[in-house]
Amino acid sequence: MPLRFTLRQLEYLVAVGEAGSIAVAAERINVSSPSISAAIAHLEQEFGLQLFVRRHAQGLSLTSAGRQMFDHARQVLAQAGQLNDLAASITQTVQGPLHVGGLITFAQVILPQLRRSFTDLHPQVDFHQSEGDQPELYDRLRNARLDAALGYDLDIPADLAFVPLASLTPYAVLPASHPLAAQASLTPQDLAPHPMVLLDLPLSADYFLSCFHAAGLKPRIVERTRDMGVMQSLVGQGFGYSIANIRPWSGRSPDGQPLRFVPLTGEVRPMQLGLILPAGAQSSLTLRSFVAHCRAQLTPEKVRSLRPGIDPEA
Repeated sequence: MPLRFTLRQLEYLVAVGEAGSIAVAAERINVSSPSISAAIAHLEQEFGLQLFVRRHAQGLSLTSAGRQMFDHARQVLAQAGQLNDLAASITQTVQGPLHVGGLITFAQVILPQLRRSFTDLHPQVDFHQSEGDQPELYDRLRNARLDAALGYDLDIPADLAFVPLASLTPYAVLPASHPLAAQASLTPQDLAPHPMVLLDLPLSADYFLSCFHAAGLKPRIVERTRDMGVMQSLVGQGFGYSIANIRPWSGRSPDGQPLRFVPLTGEVRPMQLGLILPAGAQSSLTLRSFVAHCRAQLTPEKVRSLRPGIDPEA
């Protein structure tokens, strides 16, 4: 009996099952909501089963039958992916889909150019990228929505592996008018009396605060934000300083204000930038090639070059 559904439709089923919402699934996999709705309706008709319970204002929940179909669909998609891996192994060609995530604090600086250089070398790779905070990246790796993620060595769970690439010391982000902006380096003791704009992301915020706690200090947090650009603009407008580990190319905030970036010294721990991978997973030729590419491209020296000196015209 011929199959009357496609792997793409199974992908949509899995995406909705994980997201609990057609709209969220559409955003995650960059497909229109009507296309996903049509695929789910087609699968329900072909299987003769109700896969989801639709609750107004509460999204979708898998039915008991839907949960079983969801689990099997994930297995089918994983096995289909192994066919790509097998073909690549036989032909020794780096090809097929590759899903890579990046921590939102630095994804815009690193991930696009890393993607460009890798796909230029391997044009048969279908590269997909996404961004998230560190716990979101962990969840996507566990759910097989990501093959690898670029992040920091922050509470790496035991079921995931970390491949270190570069050590990044923190620095203070200051408005040009700040009394400490002209210093060659700063300590947490120097910063503690001044207002702070905290980049308040899971795990990252704990790291930034640890710079002060290690010295027995408590920073004066006057504002919190989860967005790197908003943090830079708040700093540029003089609401406080902040702390980060990778600085943008521009010496200005998104709203055009000059910023200064001063290294932190003292009792501060560098963060390790690296690749997070499913522990014990059998990696494909494509994933192994990407790991090797990251090691070549994201050396400590090259990562430091992503943090150019202050623009003298800023």
